[in-house]
Amino acid sequence: MKPVRTRFAPSPTGFLHVGGVRTALFAWLLARQSDGQFILRLEDTDKNREVAGSDQHIIDSLTWLGLTWDEGVGGVGGSYGPYRQSERLGIYKEWAHKLIEQGRAYADPYSPQEIEAFRDQAKAAKKPFLYRNHRPKNPPVWDEHSPLRFKSEPKNYKWQDAVMGELHAGEESIDDFIIMKSDGYPTYNFAHIIDDFLMKCTHVIRSQEFLASVPKYLNLYEAFGIEHPILATVPFVMAADGKKKLSKRDGAKDVLDYAREGFLPTALINFMATLGWNDGTEQEVFSVDELVEKFSLSHVQRSGARFDEQRLVWMNGTHIRQLPVNDLLNRIKGFWPKSAERYDDTYKLQVLNLVQERLKYFKELADLSLFFFEDLPINKSLIEHNKQLTKLPIESLKQLLEQAKTDLEQSDFSAQDLTKHLNQLLEKTGQKPAVLFSLIRIATTQVSASPGLADTLAVLGYDRSLRRIEQTIQAL
Repeated sequence: MKPVRTRFAPSPTGFLHVGGVRTALFAWLLARQSDGQFILRLEDTDKNREVAGSDQHIIDSLTWLGLTWDEGVGGVGGSYGPYRQSERLGIYKEWAHKLIEQGRAYADPYSPQEIEAFRDQAKAAKKPFLYRNHRPKNPPVWDEHSPLRFKSEPKNYKWQDAVMGELHAGEESIDDFIIMKSDGYPTYNFAHIIDDFLMKCTHVIRSQEFLASVPKYLNLYEAFGIEHPILATVPFVMAADGKKKLSKRDGAKDVLDYAREGFLPTALINFMATLGWNDGTEQEVFSVDELVEKFSLSHVQRSGARFDEQRLVWMNGTHIRQLPVNDLLNRIKGFWPKSAERYDDTYKLQVLNLVQERLKYFKELADLSLFFFEDLPINKSLIEHNKQLTKLPIESLKQLLEQAKTDLEQSDFSAQDLTKHLNQLLEKTGQKPAVLFSLIRIATTQVSASPGLADTLAVLGYDRSLRRIEQTIQAL
């Protein structure tokens, strides 16, 4: 068997989003599980749509995700380069001349207006437009400055797709198509077939949008006399409403936005892999190693998978909770509130031990931890909007806080001793935790929800906790 060689070949026409990167991920997993090679190639032949900086963005996105490539752009190189199509123009012209010599390609002599007139004729006759019905009888010699068309040989096709199963198409789906443009660049339909062959790709994994063009590709493979690789068509990632393909126009995020918001690359890989794939079990959370071991094209579903960002947020929180806290400290450095700069890593580790359970992505850290590093303004509305606390008059709330301050002054402020004192306070005051603990939490943190109260007070410490309670009593 040939060693598995897969590729990701995006066009540098904008940022990558989840739909595009999922295709790269499937190709990467397939290569890694078989000790094969994964290639990163840039298909930069559509100069009108190219966006400056997109090539580096693609490289940065895959690097952040950990989808390393064995050959390709970004200084990696390899034996089958160059890996930018714009640097392979001589190769495409050589293959174009092969087709001309075989009588399988011809210069297109028609103007856009003439082609549009052909379309109008077909429409008037209520027939599909086929360019092959208007082939010139004596086409001019191709001078490399005019479009070159492939001369198709229409036929019925039946082929096996590694995801979609057995597929077929009739001869009406095959037409003559442009393979070299007047600007000297090849079209995707032409160049990728040559590149995949020369780079010895064994599998071509691509999105559903290319499925209708496969019969044309098969016709071109036959004209060249080469064997096509294993074809795998992955269905679309659908927008949140499940009604249309996820796209940048519909708010699909730049992959690197997830890095900036503090998502873990392993969580995003887990999420993307399970968009339309599962291993046949109920498992949802996978490590990258598990995905490499278990991935199979045969388990990729044939229908579109709905993009659910809330599921991604949940999954990211799950991955965060699985991190050792020291590892989390190293990863989260750029997300602390500015006031945390005055504190050492020992204190930050204490804070992380408390907030890790509630953290869904790193950008939340500043809001979740701010009260550990600075005194927040007293916010009476927290009491006013608490259904339990509004049942008590202000004087009763003050008395509860005064009682709490007196009792907590006797604690050594270890979490264990604080728990004992807080439970004793419940007995002395006859209050429910929803009242007493909520009141103390608001007084000491100025937030409505926090980690466990005893643990929070232990990290805040004796002086700061009691001072904040006193300030709240005075404010009331």
